[in-house]
Amino acid sequence: MCGIAGIFDTKEQREINETLLAHMNQVQFHRGPDEGGMHIEPGVGLAHRRLSIIDISTGQQPMLNQEQTVCVVFNGEIYNFRDIRSELEKLGYTFNTHSDTEVILHAWQAWGEACVKRLRGMFAFAIWDKKERVLFLARDRMGIKPLYYTLTKTGLLLFSSELKAILVHPDVCRETDPKAIEDYFSFGYIPDPKTIFRGVHKLAPGHTMIVQREKPLSEPKRYWDVPFEPKVRGSEQDICQELMSKLDEAVKIRLVSEVPLGAFLSGGVDSSSIVALMARANSDPINTCSISFGDPAYNESEFAQTVANLYRTNHHVEQVNQNDFDLIDKLVSLYDEPYADSSAIPTYRVCELAKQRVTVALSGDGGDEQFAGYRRHRWAFYEEQVRNRIPGPLRRPLFGFLGKAYPKMDWAPKVFRAKSTFQALARNTVEGYLHSVSVVPDYVRSSMYSEQFKNSLQGYNSIEVFNHHLANAPVEDALSLVQYLDMKTYLPGDILTKVDRASMAHALEVRVPILDHEFVEWVSGIAPELKLKGREGKYIFKKALEPILPNEILYRDKMGFAVPLSSWFRGPLKERVRQSLLSDDFADIGIFDHVQIRKMVDDHQTGRKEHSAAIWSLLMFESFHRNVLRSNNVIGSAA
Repeated sequence: MCGIAGIFDTKEQREINETLLAHMNQVQFHRGPDEGGMHIEPGVGLAHRRLSIIDISTGQQPMLNQEQTVCVVFNGEIYNFRDIRSELEKLGYTFNTHSDTEVILHAWQAWGEACVKRLRGMFAFAIWDKKERVLFLARDRMGIKPLYYTLTKTGLLLFSSELKAILVHPDVCRETDPKAIEDYFSFGYIPDPKTIFRGVHKLAPGHTMIVQREKPLSEPKRYWDVPFEPKVRGSEQDICQELMSKLDEAVKIRLVSEVPLGAFLSGGVDSSSIVALMARANSDPINTCSISFGDPAYNESEFAQTVANLYRTNHHVEQVNQNDFDLIDKLVSLYDEPYADSSAIPTYRVCELAKQRVTVALSGDGGDEQFAGYRRHRWAFYEEQVRNRIPGPLRRPLFGFLGKAYPKMDWAPKVFRAKSTFQALARNTVEGYLHSVSVVPDYVRSSMYSEQFKNSLQGYNSIEVFNHHLANAPVEDALSLVQYLDMKTYLPGDILTKVDRASMAHALEVRVPILDHEFVEWVSGIAPELKLKGREGKYIFKKALEPILPNEILYRDKMGFAVPLSSWFRGPLKERVRQSLLSDDFADIGIFDHVQIRKMVDDHQTGRKEHSAAIWSLLMFESFHRNVLRSNNVIGSAA
């Protein structure tokens, strides 16, 4: 795993500022502490930080071909590189290393833009082709690896693995984007291709981009999407057998490493499945790592221990302090923009623990998105059944009235908390799903924004993020649709971003077998009723895993990887919340209605209402504003 950065002059062949490029590279040192390198020629500068995993003795980057006409910088792993290398050798290409980087280099020479369609793995890379006079940028299909870019007013195209490297350049616009702020308070992260800054973008998953000198910047081009073609047929037993065969293969190809390798083990279905298949493929015990919590409501360590005992792993557990909130400002320095998933705290700690013993770890991320494992998938399915039975002209006013009239009883048992459900039923499928996943619901966002900020939005609402993906969605049924939306937004924007930054902060590579694109394509073709059957999410996945995992792992209630925010904000963080969110400095930002923010804080801390998600989002935004926008500590200087 590595970090990449670069400067490309789109207007002429001006001299590249070597000191500036070196600084861009250096602020990503944590992504690749083993080695660093740069390649500079008129109008082009490429930089790389390396975490050595495969072909440690060679494989240094930036890497050039034998003719010195093509140069690549690459972050990620290509798991089928040996097969591609054999094909390229038959075409006459010769290799000087045993690395997957050189395979990408020659694959570009052989197949051009289409080279990405042959790559199986996680990647973000940039190729400068001197003969063709083009810069080629690419990001993997699922968005496991990040890639940021921007075009300055002076015509310089800047790119990097993390936003902080781009922000080193003095010409980069640091004006925040109101639409991105609206998206942040809706989703808890800023979905691709936006960033918090105007004019700075993320290359979306499954996209490439060609940049040419003296030509307008072209739009990114999509080369892959989740197909959702109903091709998987046969009995449940047949599907289970094929599922296990495909997942086993996806795990095995990710076990190639010249450095110590292990796995995260939470005790949930997904991570347990990966550990089980890893253990079955290795004669020696594998290393597993878990985080435990003192609060039983959040603690899965006993289930992780059950799997560790079953497969005799070298299991390591570390208990996270229930009040581990000192990481708040640290997280902002990792993410470079507002990010409100509180599970970033335990994720950071489990990566810290894993790095003490391994350099590569496999994770179980992606199972819930593919197999309908979230509670919200089940509720979306139920709500859609109601929508289909009640005509829209009757349903919208009926449930709209109930949603307004029904009290918000956060303190009551779940069976009585119907307000949110009524509000969702008054909406269509996509609007209802956004209401379900929103960190801060639409009506709360509207109340906490200042009139000045509302005017700057010019009518924009984050539903447009979903509507954009809806226009391209290759699905019709409601369950597959919300899964597709998760794969386009929540998975890359939240889950994979969280794991990339937390792991790279500790120079740890994380591999994700369940997100192998061939496996994803196949799973998307399984009938929806085999993913969610009755009240059982991930039905076919759990059935397939029954021979290798006990029922107490497969069929227990989902717990998640959360932290006790609600009690934090009424207890040890009570004063910090008030000092941060009720300060004059925060009020001066101009985005929020200060009276409403005070009411929200007071209502939560007195127990009248539950606003922990909104308060956490505001705290992370305040920390971003203080540590990034008002400070040079993260951005650095161009000196």
